[in-house]
Amino acid sequence: MSVMILGTASHVGKSMTVTALCRILSNRGITVAPFKSQNMSLNSYVTGSGAEIGIAQAIQAFAARVDPEAEMNPVLLKPKGDSESQVVLMGKPYRDVRVGEYYRQTEPLLALVTDAYHRLATKYGSVIIEGAGGAAECNLFSRDIANILLARNLQLPIILVADIERGGVFAQLYGTIMLLPDDIRSLVKGIIINKFRGDASLFDDGVRILEEKCGVPVLGIIPYTDIALPSEDSLSIADKKARDGDIRIGIIRLPRIANFTDFELLERYAPVDFVPPGTSLEGYDAIIIPGTKNTVADMEIIRSTGCDREIVEAATRGIPVIGICGGYQMLGNEIHDHGIEAGDCVIEGLGLLDIITEFTGYAKTTVQVQRTASSNGPILSRIGTVSGYEIHMGSSNIEKCRHAFETEGAVSENGLIFGTYLHGLFLNRNAVDGLLSYLCEKKGIEYTPLPENYPEFTNDAYEKLATHFERHLDMDAIMNFFGV
Repeated sequence: MSVMILGTASHVGKSMTVTALCRILSNRGITVAPFKSQNMSLNSYVTGSGAEIGIAQAIQAFAARVDPEAEMNPVLLKPKGDSESQVVLMGKPYRDVRVGEYYRQTEPLLALVTDAYHRLATKYGSVIIEGAGGAAECNLFSRDIANILLARNLQLPIILVADIERGGVFAQLYGTIMLLPDDIRSLVKGIIINKFRGDASLFDDGVRILEEKCGVPVLGIIPYTDIALPSEDSLSIADKKARDGDIRIGIIRLPRIANFTDFELLERYAPVDFVPPGTSLEGYDAIIIPGTKNTVADMEIIRSTGCDREIVEAATRGIPVIGICGGYQMLGNEIHDHGIEAGDCVIEGLGLLDIITEFTGYAKTTVQVQRTASSNGPILSRIGTVSGYEIHMGSSNIEKCRHAFETEGAVSENGLIFGTYLHGLFLNRNAVDGLLSYLCEKKGIEYTPLPENYPEFTNDAYEKLATHFERHLDMDAIMNFFGV
């Protein structure tokens, strides 16, 4: 049996709920897989077979102790701006489409995602389905393949998640249920209230009122928690708060920033700010230019805001500048776009690395990798072997540069400027240690390496999340949905 987890809005905790339930069921000996038919996110992950899916579904798969696969997120939309997105179908880039054209493909897309669900259900037995955004967007009902149309096709029990921290939880839940089509409303079997702060017993009257008004039980009130799991999309950037410390790292907050989850381990151990282009970079000990869905467009923003001058001036002062994926491409001399991102054009890069990047085709590199850092410079020489994945279009000519990693990436003569296509670099303990130990040494600060058994993004986080949810959910009722 399977269940759908829908939400009253975006960012209410659907992904976290699915992740928790995946681990809870796995702990109880039930084989389960996550599924999200349509995900819109620039944070993605590459599976072992080279398929690109939303990072949330990869995290949920790890929680369920199964390998991520394309069927878990058959449609991934990667926004490029101006109502246009790259469409990734079954883990492979399909094409760039504008929203009006995409909506005209509702019927074949619904068939594709329904087939993907059935393959998962056949393989794993139980599937936990995550909806997208709010379930009661009435103007979208006729083309909502993530919520309404999928629910109508599958006829599965629905649990509705709301975020009490936003306020108006009664209107969220009652309004959503009342606005659902009649045949979908009858599938709603319970409510979960997320991000509760304080004494939950003070909300006993609220539970009674909700159950009377909505006609379904409240299955749990989940207290607010801050367990370290990667963020799903850019809405999470606003929630980030830099920690205190003597070392400050500035990450350029590009308009089309992609895979900012690359830095979430680094954020746990050093003050990290996401700095909008045009903001002063004075006072930062290192600058990172992250990935982007559109290198050409974001490079133009970097230049038009004066951020290019800030970055180059910092590099001149001996501040390390690191580029990841699109940020790596920006560090070079030029970007040649042959009609892939912004038409036929040549864009000047930052000129900090002697490379030229060419966009010549729609094919995308998606592969898991393990690489050993070179000994070129005081940071890379401390890193050693790391793992991660590549997700990028375009290729960079590095013949004139020293390599940053074995046969990939580039590094400046002084070793303080380097770029790589390796996403997830700073999710490796030794890479975080390598950068932070150098920055501390430079400032005369004692550095304590990360513990070898550091808990972030490991099995420990899933267990903590599962324990937290299980303590506050009516698991007997939920297990009934799975026939247990």
